[in-house]
Amino acid sequence: MTTVHARLFILVLVLVATLPTGHAADAAAGKAKAAACGACHGAKGIAVAPDAPNLAGQPEMYLAEQLKAYRSGKRKHEVMSLMAKPLSDGDIGNLSAWFASIKVEAKD
Repeated sequence: MTTVHARLFILVLVLVATLPTGHAADAAAGKAKAAACGACHGAKGIAVAPDAPNLAGQPEMYLAEQLKAYRSGKRKHEVMSLMAKPLSDGDIGNLSAWFASIKVEAKD
């Protein structure tokens, strides 16, 4: 094996090792779990509370990162820290998939 091939082989191994693992997120399960989110973020991810952000159409990865940050305490918010604490990684994936799947359209 040449040096170039060896380096390419190592690169491929590193890339494969860093691929996400686990189950694919389930937007339908996320929708069911999102009932508790509706009081502030709205049933379809459009906020009803004045200080809550819209979640509909946000990138799935962004939503998951924010929920994990609330859960760990890295990001702090009185309500969100409590809401995120009991969520499993699967719950976070499903919730993120649900809110990301909601299509948002601008109206004239």
